[in-house]
Amino acid sequence: MALLLLLSGCDDAAPPPASSAGYAGLGRDAGDYARVTRGRPLVFPADHGPHDGYRIEWWYVTADLKDEEGHDWGVQWTLFRSALRPGAEQSGWESPNVWMAHAALTDARAHQFAEKFARGGIGQAGVQPAPFNAWIDDWSLRGQDIAHLTMQAGGKDFRYRLTLAADGPLVLHGDAGYSEKSGQGQASYYYSQPFYRVSGEVERDGKMHHVQGTAWLDREWSSQPLSADQRGWDWFSLHLASGAKLMLFQVRQASGAPYRAGTFIGADGRATSLRGEQIQLDPLARSRLDDGREVPTRWRVRVSGVAGGDVDVTVEALQAKAWMGTSFPYWEGPVRLSPGGTGYLEMTGY
Repeated sequence: MALLLLLSGCDDAAPPPASSAGYAGLGRDAGDYARVTRGRPLVFPADHGPHDGYRIEWWYVTADLKDEEGHDWGVQWTLFRSALRPGAEQSGWESPNVWMAHAALTDARAHQFAEKFARGGIGQAGVQPAPFNAWIDDWSLRGQDIAHLTMQAGGKDFRYRLTLAADGPLVLHGDAGYSEKSGQGQASYYYSQPFYRVSGEVERDGKMHHVQGTAWLDREWSSQPLSADQRGWDWFSLHLASGAKLMLFQVRQASGAPYRAGTFIGADGRATSLRGEQIQLDPLARSRLDDGREVPTRWRVRVSGVAGGDVDVTVEALQAKAWMGTSFPYWEGPVRLSPGGTGYLEMTGY
């Protein structure tokens, strides 16, 4: 996701308009940063940690939850590392890294979010792979390993503390973790843990709710994930009623058809990469936000040629106004599937 922060540093200014450089400047050349190349094996637990030399990277968790009264909730926890220049991490103010984090709590009634920034090299934020610990100030995602985590964060009038336990394997997207984002060679390294079972509590306006559900962790790093004529993306992580999972995305072009790809993940954890021609993403309805912009919040999602038969579901936002009014704004929120299932949707560039 959130290739959103690229080159933002610690500036709270509004994002630049789309231009020939691509959404939020993401179409720029990789320059002297490390490049993503096919065939580089992912190695764990080392790749759970940060990757010096790459321009951008994130640790991204979304959770679909239900409280004791049957009400649906969504939670987001995200930590981004952005390099201001190529090179290894250094202590103190010589660090090339800045950190940004987002937290959100969403239900059918409201959407709340918060944002934090930190400078690298001073201990305010960071990630260590084993034991796993990702933090910024008092927000954290930590555990003895990536399969067993405690996650906490909060903002004005909301907070959450959740326990995550994985009952399935890590999933490598694309070609063994090499995930193309265009037909011109832009790519990221990308893997997920989509099999978390979750329990814990969420709090809004001083009222505590005990919750249970599922969560999905995404890990990506890159230096040039978009081409110059790409304007934004729509990304889905879906838990189907069958127990299978779907990760799908499309990167919208300034002209022509979007670039699409994804992964079908069987209930047994077996992953199958999806080609663009197997995926159909059709917006069915748009919602007008408070600032007047419109975003598609109801979709028909179809996938052909997968184990167990074709997928055809309607995906609808739990909260249409789940707009993240952060330094680089975007839409992010829980969705519900018909005929059954849950998930998350992210949309940028609108």
